[in-house]
Amino acid sequence: MRIKRTSAEPGEHEIAQKRIRAIFYRSEAGGEPVRDWLKSLRKEERKLIGQDIMTVEFGWPVGMPVSRPLGQGLHEVRTDLPGNRIARVLFYVDHFSRMVLLHGFIKKTPATPADDLKLARNNKAKHQRGLI
Repeated sequence: MRIKRTSAEPGEHEIAQKRIRAIFYRSEAGGEPVRDWLKSLRKEERKLIGQDIMTVEFGWPVGMPVSRPLGQGLHEVRTDLPGNRIARVLFYVDHFSRMVLLHGFIKKTPATPADDLKLARNNKAKHQRGLI
């Protein structure tokens, strides 16, 4: 992870600040699907995914291999997990410059499954309606 540090005076360093802050999408019923999905994973997997989310928070905009755009305002955080598994967290950046974590899953095919994209888009639309 690359964190840009700024210098107030020679030899002094400020703590790097997040460019965007990650938040969990919350459903109408109060559930947080990405948080629940993360809790179902092993601790070391959660840590790896969390590190990649943090890389996006501090380095936004971030490109490959950590993140890439999926179109229609959606992006993905890409995490390689032990055991040759691949995790994805789909998100969008709202008009408050927050990284809204919409959907997480373990990828089983080369392309992002249409059902996962549809779910993330639906969650994005619900979140946007709640902000108006």
